[in-house]
Amino acid sequence: MNRIFRVKQLFVFCLLLTIAVLAQAQVLKPASWSYDVSKKQVAVGQELDLIFNVRIDKDWYLYSSDFDPDLGPMVTEFKFQHHPSYELVGKVVPIKPKKKYDELWGGEYTYFTGTAQFRQKIRVLQPSLLVKGSYEYQVCTDVDGRCIPFDDTFAFTDKQVTVTGSAAPATKPADALPASGPEEAESKASASQTNPVAPAAEANLPVTAADTLSAASQSATAADTAVAAAKPAIITPEQQDNTSSAESLWSFMLVAFIFGLGALITPCVFPMIPMTVSFFTGSSRNRRQAVIKALVYGISIITIYTLIGTLVARLFGADGANFISTHWLPNLLFFAVFIVFAMSFFGLFEITLPSSLLTKVDAQADKGGLVGVFFMAFTLALVSFSCTGPIVGSILVASAGGETLRPVVGMLGFSLAFAMPFTLFAIFPSWLSSLPKSGGWLNSVKVVLGFIELALALKFLSIADQVYHWGILDRDVYLALWIVIFTLMGFYLLGKLKFSHDSDVKHISVPRLFLAIATFAFVVYLIPGLFGAPLKALSGYLPPQTTHDFDLNSIVRRSNGNSNTMLVTGEADELCEAPKYAEFLHLPHGLKGYFDLEQAKRCAAEQGKPIFIDFTGHGCVNCREMEANVWSDPAVLKRLREDYVVVALYVDDRTELPQSEWYTSSYDGKEKKTIGRKNADYQITKFGVNAQPYYVLMDARENVLVKPTAYDLNVDNFVKFLDAGVASYKARHQQVQ
Repeated sequence: MNRIFRVKQLFVFCLLLTIAVLAQAQVLKPASWSYDVSKKQVAVGQELDLIFNVRIDKDWYLYSSDFDPDLGPMVTEFKFQHHPSYELVGKVVPIKPKKKYDELWGGEYTYFTGTAQFRQKIRVLQPSLLVKGSYEYQVCTDVDGRCIPFDDTFAFTDKQVTVTGSAAPATKPADALPASGPEEAESKASASQTNPVAPAAEANLPVTAADTLSAASQSATAADTAVAAAKPAIITPEQQDNTSSAESLWSFMLVAFIFGLGALITPCVFPMIPMTVSFFTGSSRNRRQAVIKALVYGISIITIYTLIGTLVARLFGADGANFISTHWLPNLLFFAVFIVFAMSFFGLFEITLPSSLLTKVDAQADKGGLVGVFFMAFTLALVSFSCTGPIVGSILVASAGGETLRPVVGMLGFSLAFAMPFTLFAIFPSWLSSLPKSGGWLNSVKVVLGFIELALALKFLSIADQVYHWGILDRDVYLALWIVIFTLMGFYLLGKLKFSHDSDVKHISVPRLFLAIATFAFVVYLIPGLFGAPLKALSGYLPPQTTHDFDLNSIVRRSNGNSNTMLVTGEADELCEAPKYAEFLHLPHGLKGYFDLEQAKRCAAEQGKPIFIDFTGHGCVNCREMEANVWSDPAVLKRLREDYVVVALYVDDRTELPQSEWYTSSYDGKEKKTIGRKNADYQITKFGVNAQPYYVLMDARENVLVKPTAYDLNVDNFVKFLDAGVASYKARHQQVQ
């Protein structure tokens, strides 16, 4: 009986121990992925969507893929391996991500909660379809401030899709994006929204440590069953047309409508209004005929400009929009076009169409009838091109980087405003007497539009500069140029700046004064941005805060944090050897330390200090909050400088290690080739944790001194944590002696 009782005791003890260990385990998996396809059967040459669905745990959020990768947070990124059975069409598209402005990053990012979905369109080229690749992403929670980067692999095969047709490869169209070979950088694509990942067994690829809580020996079959059972609903393309996108189109149409009103008060168009109205009223037999001609005239203007928008939409389409919004060539081309438009508005030259074209169209307008009215509208569009061309071009350029409908909607809004006065004044000719007379003010409008065109041109140069890291138009340079441009515009409105074709301004009108006040107020708003102010209202038009060279907020934080430590001498904050990776990795507040654990261990042994490990990430917003609000405190900085050897281990850095340092993880059996994956693997295998920020205090032999801590903005708690580590280190050191 005693033996049975002891066995029961042992069983209960083991059970309690297991529960305790599981309770302490902190390897989290807040997001589960799965795959699906838009069609279960396709023929060679046809297209289908690869669907990546994600189910996100409560209180967690997943960063999307369609915001500036230089902003700070880790964007979701996909890589596709080359295979002759398919080709990419366009890029990965996130479905309905949410948007948020973050003061810490100084910009707007997109994210998902609950569920997410990303779609990649491909064209099938062979019956034996095989699409393999990998993806990286990051999830965070505001509950306790943790962020976790993950990576995993995926595969789509003929088990998910039945391919019919000839085995001969289909002809490769021009709009397809080929995936690069394994020896090259794999093709990358943006992503967004919901569903889990295809089973590792089907993909014949290992499951990463960050994406599974199961043991490494768990069978692939069991994982497949679990994924299939938990598969979430698929979001169809029709569901993408949500309220936010509709609101965006309406907003863009309103902006285009305002541009159309602006085009009316240019020197090429405004004088045409009374001339056109007089023609309708003089050539018509009665008022009814005049109204009909005026309506046909207005509808013709709308039709002409909307056809232009439709033509642009057909030429570029959604896939061309991705190319336009990211590639350097179209952005530099648009930059040059806007500069030319601005020079034209300033009066350097006029943009005109061939006179032969104008003569032919004008001859058609002279035939009379409704057809003649249509060609009169066409003549107006051509004659006014020198003034409206830059405005129309601006709308089309702004819309070309978005959805397919935007050029059509933009031209519809512009033409509605442009056609409205011609139609209304023809119907109500008595209103003509209320129009102001033509004069020098029309040229002033044209010059003001030139300043605006010049400012907008910088946006396209900035896009190319950010994508390709040229560093020629950082945030402070961009703001300086805007301040100069709008200051000159304000002086022009006050009559202090004149061009050769401007008339003398003896006095300024009240509307012109109010425009000048608004312009100078905008300049005053821009000036703090030179010193690091976030300028939230312009976050979508300015380069990211990280490109700012003179960030006064950061300098003040560093000086406050260093105020009590600047006179520290001796061994405090001294390094034993040059830190590896210091050319691209940095510690905040002027701290000196390492980015490689082995270096930190050697220095800790040499100096007789404990080690402070900061498990962090480039895209960890809560890590930046801890650094800005806790590390910056003088008491914390003093202890980090004097009492510890600091090492920052970035878990999301993609810098590849030398091949001699590659190794296979004992946790997930995958080869670790980058700095980030090596550090993430160490955090999981050593401490059973995969979230950041995470702070560990240990000695040179990797003995943990006190219980590690994570996100906590209470400075006193962090000071106590650091003091406890020093006390534990001294006690251990004395015991060893």
